[in-house]
Amino acid sequence: MVRRRKLNWQFEAQQDRKEIFQYWNKKNKSKEYSKRLNQLFRTKTEALKDFPYNGHTTNLENVRVLVIEKYLIVYEIFEQEVLISRIWDGRRNPEILKIK
Repeated sequence: MVRRRKLNWQFEAQQDRKEIFQYWNKKNKSKEYSKRLNQLFRTKTEALKDFPYNGHTTNLENVRVLVIEKYLIVYEIFEQEVLISRIWDGRRNPEILKIK
């Protein structure tokens, strides 16, 4: 039986998501793309509750990356929780990405 984990977002990931939506709202002068992207983020991250190992492995133990369009959802797997730590635009320099 698959164990369902809780899904939590660190403050930094919440801020990342907010900034992404603000950027697209301003660029497109519309909230339509942001709404679609938010739905994608929500659907894909909710699936991590049941399938936390869906993301790509990293060089950090228990840290994985889920790719959604050009965005990288960085998360850590715990026994009873999946913790989303960052949302990163994959076109940006990964050297400046800080993961706690």
